[in-house]
Amino acid sequence: MLNVSLPVSMTVLWLAAAIILLVIEGLAPGLVSIWFALGALAAMISSMLGAPFWLQLVWFFLVSIATLLLTRPLARKYVNGRAVHTNADMAIGQDCVVTEEIDNVLGTGAVSVGGKIWTARMTEPDGKAPQGAVLRVQRIEGVKLIVEEKHETEEVNV
Repeated sequence: MLNVSLPVSMTVLWLAAAIILLVIEGLAPGLVSIWFALGALAAMISSMLGAPFWLQLVWFFLVSIATLLLTRPLARKYVNGRAVHTNADMAIGQDCVVTEEIDNVLGTGAVSVGGKIWTARMTEPDGKAPQGAVLRVQRIEGVKLIVEEKHETEEVNV
């Protein structure tokens, strides 16, 4: 039986790791592995220069952590900074008037808040509210306002 063993150098393994991490980076929607790819490239260079494995690992972790700490704030600013903020969040905490009876079971209902008509649902799973009721906007889910009954002591601010 012929036993052929091909030795794979650490340089090739570090290069493969860098390529895999770069592919993951290309497929991911945000920056997730670029720092580790740079660390793998640093480890590959140290391997090419004849460094022992433990030193290659040190270079991998040092470069990965350093690039992560130095570039993550900038990456967050430019990658996540593209979100378009709207004034829809201003509706949260505001009073609203039911313009179409809200029935969570039937999936119907609309409210008016700030002069705009929104599709609305109650916070309770089987919640209902009659037309003309004054409620409070708790949160926004997609294009629906999630509303709740006002407490008796609260003022109406429509």
